[in-house]
Amino acid sequence: MRLSDVDQLFLPDAVAVFGASEREGALGTTVFRNLLATGFKGPCYAINPKHEQVQGHPCWPNLAALDKHIDLALIATPAETVPSILDQCGGYGVRAAVVHSAGFAEKDERGGVLQERMVEAARRNRIRVLGPNCLGVMRPSNGLNAAFGPTLVRDGRVALVSQSGAVCSAMVDWAGPRRLGYSAVVSLGAGADVDFGDVLDYLALDPKTQSILLYVEGIRDARRFMSALRAAARLKPVVVVKSGRHPAGSRAALSHTGAWVGSSQVFSAAMERSGAVQVERLWQLFAAAQVFGTGRRLAGNRIAIITNGGGPGVLAADRAVERGLRLATFGDATRAALEQALPRHWSHNNPVDVIGDAGEGRYRAALDACLKDENVDGVLVLLAPLADCGDPTASAEEVIAAAKQTRKPVLTCWMGQSSVADAHGLFSEAGVPHFESPEVAVDAMSYLAEQTRNQKLLVQSPGPLSQQSAPDVEGARLIIEGVMAEGRKTLGAIEAKAVLSAFRIPTTQAVMTRSPNEALMAAEALGFPVVLKINSPDLEHKSDVDGVRLNLSDAQTIRRAYSELTERAAKLRPDAHIEGVTVEHMVPARAARELMVGVSRDPVFGPVISFGAGGTDMELMLDRALGLPPLNTFIIQTMIAHTRVARLMEAYSNKPPMNRQALARILQRVSEMVCEVPEIMSMEINPLIGNDLEVIAVDARIRVEYRPPQQSLYGHMAIHPYPQHLIERVPLPDGTDLTIRPIRPEDAEMEQAFVRGLSEQTKYFRFMQAIKELSPEMLVRFTQIDYDREMALIGVVQENGRELQVGVARYMTRPGGESCEFAIVVADGVRSRGIGARLMSSLMSNARARGLRIMEGEVLSANTRMLALVKSLGFRIETDPHDTSIKLVTKVL
Repeated sequence: MRLSDVDQLFLPDAVAVFGASEREGALGTTVFRNLLATGFKGPCYAINPKHEQVQGHPCWPNLAALDKHIDLALIATPAETVPSILDQCGGYGVRAAVVHSAGFAEKDERGGVLQERMVEAARRNRIRVLGPNCLGVMRPSNGLNAAFGPTLVRDGRVALVSQSGAVCSAMVDWAGPRRLGYSAVVSLGAGADVDFGDVLDYLALDPKTQSILLYVEGIRDARRFMSALRAAARLKPVVVVKSGRHPAGSRAALSHTGAWVGSSQVFSAAMERSGAVQVERLWQLFAAAQVFGTGRRLAGNRIAIITNGGGPGVLAADRAVERGLRLATFGDATRAALEQALPRHWSHNNPVDVIGDAGEGRYRAALDACLKDENVDGVLVLLAPLADCGDPTASAEEVIAAAKQTRKPVLTCWMGQSSVADAHGLFSEAGVPHFESPEVAVDAMSYLAEQTRNQKLLVQSPGPLSQQSAPDVEGARLIIEGVMAEGRKTLGAIEAKAVLSAFRIPTTQAVMTRSPNEALMAAEALGFPVVLKINSPDLEHKSDVDGVRLNLSDAQTIRRAYSELTERAAKLRPDAHIEGVTVEHMVPARAARELMVGVSRDPVFGPVISFGAGGTDMELMLDRALGLPPLNTFIIQTMIAHTRVARLMEAYSNKPPMNRQALARILQRVSEMVCEVPEIMSMEINPLIGNDLEVIAVDARIRVEYRPPQQSLYGHMAIHPYPQHLIERVPLPDGTDLTIRPIRPEDAEMEQAFVRGLSEQTKYFRFMQAIKELSPEMLVRFTQIDYDREMALIGVVQENGRELQVGVARYMTRPGGESCEFAIVVADGVRSRGIGARLMSSLMSNARARGLRIMEGEVLSANTRMLALVKSLGFRIETDPHDTSIKLVTKVL
């Protein structure tokens, strides 16, 4: 199954440069010169009607005159000529192009129209276009420098993708002295066609790429970006730096790329859910490039620090605590080894101070001891060039030797410059990460720990609805539709609480009253004490008009409070329509914590759920954690742990601990609400009162809007929930109950056992090669899927109280979103029971519901059973013109 159609950007056999020139300073001159100078293995052709020869090579006026096969076109001509050049390329089978030229949407409105024409020409001719206004692309292993900027970098295992050509140039220049290589460098420019998603899809499966660095200014399609990012991060580390975190930067980013910027806090929450690591500064991206370029991973967050000076060790320890790392507690064997190897007055703790006169032997002994300790996940080695210390270069050699014998990360910081320059060179040559200060080195180590943490969030695949009692989704929608039918966008207090109740969120009962007497009767019915609240759709916060009276216990107080509330609201907000006053039972203040749960709509990532401290001082507290729905228990607990108010939920000052399970259930219900009711644009439950017994919503405000008519059920969300609605239970002809459901990450062990149990012939028919089992990368790719663009339906039966997989059918959406490629395999022992046909029927139904028009696949000619199955399902069968051993099967859905 192919996931990417941008292969020719990275692996072309032949390249043509439109606008190739000899004029110094011309864009076409630089592009053609760079292409020729770096040893590209295929032919390079110059296209320019003004020249017969360029830089010593023949030049043709157009592709018709050239009459050669071209895979990649590099376009360095004026912007207005680009659409016609793409039409020319389409006629000669060119499938990829890089548009270096500027003068498109980044320039003015006319340029925007020209960019639209360029994209139309690209799609009309089925050409994938990188750019416009981009530096280009480099593929060092292929000798390809299709860029007008720096010289080709050395070959490596780290890929760089950037929306800024300047950042690309800086990263390439920075890598040289550090002997860091790149597997690919991609400058997206305006990203009018090829964007982050396309490049990430390619790099995720690229065997030459071990980790990926992204420089992001803005996102055009959040669902596409998140889908590709999550797929890539499942297989290899992805590190992201985001500019435009503040308003001034956001405006600059929007003008630069034309992409939506959105909230920086929401972007950070999205990165956590994607499994990627986010850094804030460009120099941190450099540090991440070093540490992830080694291929080492941190199993946990426990580190050891070895130093020859107390000061650097303390700086590193302080920074470790700030970055969420733990100083490892050494085991008895490690302590004994350190006691034997180090002077009597060593630190006897972590950081391990090996004393200022430490030589290479002492460093090696300390490092070996720490690396052998099971309580240590990684080691940071520091050296200050003290007057009486040993040879820094010799110590570096010993550290390098020890690092080669372990899979644990070993990071170094040889402080200073001239006296440790040779050591720095050795570290670079050996691929051992080295940094200029202890703090930067600790930051780099923390990126490894963050990647491990975020991977746990990545594998979560919650559905839109939890396993709790089913909410009344239809009832909530009817309430909201009634509000919108009246031309309103804000629900009243009682309407908002009714929607919460429909999703089984506990609320205080509220009675609407329109006079002091009605308020008194409501209070008598509810029972004292009560709360009175002003009710107006025009007041966002009741506290703005002092609109709440608490703990009212007698008739006179209630009558007086009613009058005060209405009169004060009318005075402070004469423009507001006052509907009356709601009367509610007073929630007991015993051991209460005031919390807040909110929903907002980010312009890039859609609905976002927030949680934190509540009450009237909420804005001052600035204590909140954000999460992208759908949520589950693990994600919810992670969100809660990110807040300061989480500490107040513990027992303190004679207060019992708060009921966290009840809080988690409410957050889960809010997630359900966001998934199932896309009309909700914003919501605030504040305060949410929690104690040791219960958590109850005291006040709520909900704003709604009609959803776009063509939007799918979960089209408003950046992360597609686990599609629970696709679970089917089907009786087979022999009476066996077959369950068909989408695959989940936790099915990995069962999927591997299923593949191992297939016969050699069945494995060969499915994978078209001989395999014994799925590789770790394949297993991740097959079980941790993105339900937005692919589907894998497994068939399972019950055996001895456990699920047993008996088949799987999957499809992958092709770029363009109109067709998909499928594959299916059924266990040898359950053939001829209709399982394959049933899986395919469900798979086709799902593809059809997703708007896909064509399902395609490849079947070996010798696989007669599969050919018979697809024929019975109405597939057209043709022989592959390039390989007669393969049949191409196609069905219009």
